[in-house]
Amino acid sequence: MKIHPLFGLALWLGLCLAVMVTGALATAPSIPGWYAGLKKPAWTPPSWLFGPVWFLLYIMMALAAWLVWKQEVLPQFHWPLVIFVIQLALNLCWSYVFFGLQKPGIALGEIGALWLAILLTLVSFWPVNRLAGFLMLPYLIWVSYAALLNLSIWRLNRF
Repeated sequence: MKIHPLFGLALWLGLCLAVMVTGALATAPSIPGWYAGLKKPAWTPPSWLFGPVWFLLYIMMALAAWLVWKQEVLPQFHWPLVIFVIQLALNLCWSYVFFGLQKPGIALGEIGALWLAILLTLVSFWPVNRLAGFLMLPYLIWVSYAALLNLSIWRLNRF
């Protein structure tokens, strides 16, 4: 049975946005108290910037997954999408560990695994659909920055 491409797009958008909302629910309660009270490096972006950046990144992730999903060649797209879903789960876990559990040290290890999973996703998407691989690049860059921020917060607050 063939699924209409726009239905597939809606599914990938729904999955990515569901992860975004779930992560935000784990994050939001810690922002005004715990996170606001942490020592942070001078290069920390303002809190209001995170929501729009993550929204854009989740849209780009969904588009990338959809571009790979709609390819006709089954052997080429199965594993890249499995890796994509794994990195999406790791993304959600980081929000829960860093903000929900308030454990930046553990989150640092988790974001390392997330970074690797994003890189593997990008590399596996690239041969299937170059635009899909390119759409994952801003996400990899942002998570690299987030990892450095996580490390700095962990060090500044002696967790």
